[in-house]
Amino acid sequence: MPLKGKTAVITGSNSGIGLGIAWELARAGIDVVLNSFTDRDEDHALAGKIAGETGVTARYIKADMSSGTECRALIEQAGACDILINNAGIQHVAPIDTFPPEKWDAIIAINLTSAFHTTAAALPKMRAAGWGRVVNIASAHGLTASPFKSAYIAAKHGIVGMTKTVALETAQEPITANAICPGYVLTPLVEAQIPATMKEYNMGREQVIREVMLARQPSKEFATVEQLGGTCLFLCSEAAAQITGTTISVDGGWTAL
Repeated sequence: MPLKGKTAVITGSNSGIGLGIAWELARAGIDVVLNSFTDRDEDHALAGKIAGETGVTARYIKADMSSGTECRALIEQAGACDILINNAGIQHVAPIDTFPPEKWDAIIAINLTSAFHTTAAALPKMRAAGWGRVVNIASAHGLTASPFKSAYIAAKHGIVGMTKTVALETAQEPITANAICPGYVLTPLVEAQIPATMKEYNMGREQVIREVMLARQPSKEFATVEQLGGTCLFLCSEAAAQITGTTISVDGGWTAL
């Protein structure tokens, strides 16, 4: 079934991975709804830029993904929701015995619970339309673990499990649910961290990328937001109609170790 004219809601999409996914879907003719917790002129301008360059309908809707009420309101305000990309996420690093409880609560709410609320609100729309795709942006940390990231890893493991449950609940319908598990992705936020890391380790750019930032990524190359967008687009295509309840790793071999 052609994807042109379908509507995708992408949470956490005014920058980084979410924005990259929005661009790739829009280039395929899919109308997009961008989202974050801010409501700035530049947020709405991003939607205008996507619409202007691709010809699709693009909108920006503010919603705080830490609020279940706002998560569900986002889907209602979007109108149609043929494709749901649960991408919103935050991170905090600390040993578990000193991990701030408020950070735990925020990470679980934004990285995991938000996807429960948006999916619960989106599935009736998909069923009414007779077609749907749920793509959850998990992480290599949804399949493995690292120290000091207890909340993030718990949330990402949770999103992988929830993906399987949604897939089973929709298995006899024209709706699929899958998770993408990226490794380290070159986003503007990561790019901005490179100079400080070079200074900290007294290394050149390529050395610090390969030996420090990508120490666990066997390819020694970042994934790109365009690659993640392309993977999302594939999962939305008819070629992926029988791919459901699974994870696709875009991690340069990290989880093969």
